[in-house]
Amino acid sequence: MQPTESAVLVLIPEAESVVASHRAVLDPAAALGVPAHVTVLYPFMPPERVDDAVISDLAGAVGSVACFDVTFARLRWFERSVLWLAPDPADPFRALTAAVERTFPGHQPYGGVHADVVPHLTIGQDQPYHLFESAHGAIEPSLPLSARVSSAVLMQGSLEPGSWHAVAELSLRGAS
Repeated sequence: MQPTESAVLVLIPEAESVVASHRAVLDPAAALGVPAHVTVLYPFMPPERVDDAVISDLAGAVGSVACFDVTFARLRWFERSVLWLAPDPADPFRALTAAVERTFPGHQPYGGVHADVVPHLTIGQDQPYHLFESAHGAIEPSLPLSARVSSAVLMQGSLEPGSWHAVAELSLRGAS
């Protein structure tokens, strides 16, 4: 099946050993093939509109933000419907989102639904609360998790299981 959506994400492979089994049950994006990540911009551009010029402009936007270290030390909630890891610092993720949004002003984070975009690594969403509590108890002893953020990726996919894949890796400023 052809990709129908795209997203700009910062992958956090360092989190996979702690969160992958929980995301597999609690986060529908995991079944689609989306690894542990912090979203920079979703939805992005329809895949059929992504060409070399778009990728070049996107690389320039992402490259305007310097590489940074991040720690995930706290689990948080959006109401009782989303369990997530909070990045510290969060501001570099906000800077990435702002840079991409400035470059592509017709594409707002989450379609403009949320007034304030809170950087986060989703563990699960829209599942029974007791499953979130169980995941919370299992993940918390493994915190903090630390990572070096030196790139973002443009991913594309559909609602088909395993369909999401990286189209381009985009280096932050100072990445080696």
